[in-house]
Amino acid sequence: MFFAVSSLLLLLPLLGVVNAATPSFNCNAIWGKLRQIDAGAGKVHGVDSNGDNFSWENNNWKYIPGKLTHVSTGPAGVWGVDKDRQVFRLLNNVWHNVSGSMKQIDAGGNKFVAGVNSQDNVYCSIQKSADTPVDWKSMNGSQKYNSCGKWGCWGVNRDDSVYFRHGVTSEFCQGTGWQLIDGKLIMIETGTDGSVYGVNSAGNAYRRNGINAMNPTGTSWTQLDLGYNSKHLTYADRYLWLITPTDDIIRCAVTK
Repeated sequence: MFFAVSSLLLLLPLLGVVNAATPSFNCNAIWGKLRQIDAGAGKVHGVDSNGDNFSWENNNWKYIPGKLTHVSTGPAGVWGVDKDRQVFRLLNNVWHNVSGSMKQIDAGGNKFVAGVNSQDNVYCSIQKSADTPVDWKSMNGSQKYNSCGKWGCWGVNRDDSVYFRHGVTSEFCQGTGWQLIDGKLIMIETGTDGSVYGVNSAGNAYRRNGINAMNPTGTSWTQLDLGYNSKHLTYADRYLWLITPTDDIIRCAVTK
């Protein structure tokens, strides 16, 4: 991987609600190139355009043998999927193939992993420990991207519509029902602390406001003035990580 960063102009927002106070971010370029990135449970993992995967350790990218198209890290561990939709779990720095067929996967749930298959069907599996068998349960949704966090799961479908899954727990990951949320996004990520960020089709990054235990769906979206266009993002431990359209890596510290 090598370093190259282009500053891109923000495009006009496509989301209808942008009425909350804008958080402050201090953004800097991180060396390397990645096409997808995920942070959670004190770890950061990413995949480049060649399918090589890396973890961020001691301010450096550490190569992990194996080919993936998507990787996720969180309370449920570190998981990935490859170009053939095979599902893997990282144990002792080795990828172990487990049951299932997914195109995208998320380990941010409270002791469960969620995923989307090639038909956009959404599933989850409770994972109490590293040796818990994978048993996929339907979440009865049709989505292209799904992410779970402290108070539930979020997803976007092929029309870029945003949904929230109610009733999700560590004992019943299927939840009880999807609620349509205002806005249009191409991907969405939920932090371990319940924070929700997303990217729209114009490459603008957004944060969901007003999320808490009593109102897990929040109140509105705020477009973030980061100075970079993005195609993928992730948030954890007060850092927002962005991947630009040219696969450059930007890390933004949340300062308020």
